[in-house]
Amino acid sequence: MAFRLAVLASGTGSNLQVLIDRLHGRVAGIEVAVVISNVPGALALERAERADIPTAVFPLEDYPDREARDLAMAEAIDLARADLVVLAGYMQLLTPGFLRRFPYRVINLHPALLPSFPGDDAIKEAVDYGVKVSGVTVHFVDEGVDTGPVIRQEALPVHDGDDVVSLATKIHALEHQVLPRVIELFAKERVVPPAPGFRRVKVDDHEPSDIDW
Repeated sequence: MAFRLAVLASGTGSNLQVLIDRLHGRVAGIEVAVVISNVPGALALERAERADIPTAVFPLEDYPDREARDLAMAEAIDLARADLVVLAGYMQLLTPGFLRRFPYRVINLHPALLPSFPGDDAIKEAVDYGVKVSGVTVHFVDEGVDTGPVIRQEALPVHDGDDVVSLATKIHALEHQVLPRVIELFAKERVVPPAPGFRRVKVDDHEPSDIDW
């Protein structure tokens, strides 16, 4: 039985392309069932269409408010029978009603080691702060800004000569490794959400990956 993904993206969809290239129809029965954007004409939609993946667009201006828009998105995700909702460069906060529809089934990729540098400008903030270590985080999405329980983190060194461009290049390369692996672990039922009142996520990552790197 396939493990179906709904991918939400607002921009170029570089991480979506990685999921298409490395997971879609290739690993553990994983398939991208639908790609959703809030931006008409987003490159992510073109990437999905080239791979014959269904797409849907939900511009905020087409709805009376965010709640109505997110309800429509949730209906589309249910129709796609998605097992996991993946935010890959989706630049909008999701409403509580949306998240209640998919408890512990919405994950996000963030270009920093949370809880440090949440928000939209994490790489620049890390460079400006002068950190010696940065990295990426995959976490469950809650109602805050990058505040959900951490599923996986991977670190990388920040060298004295790094600037925003060079660090972004290294972080994006690391994202392309971490996100597919986390999704593979979900598909193999090796990610256990936190117990009520706790934040610790249990991840069994002892077996080799089936991803062709």
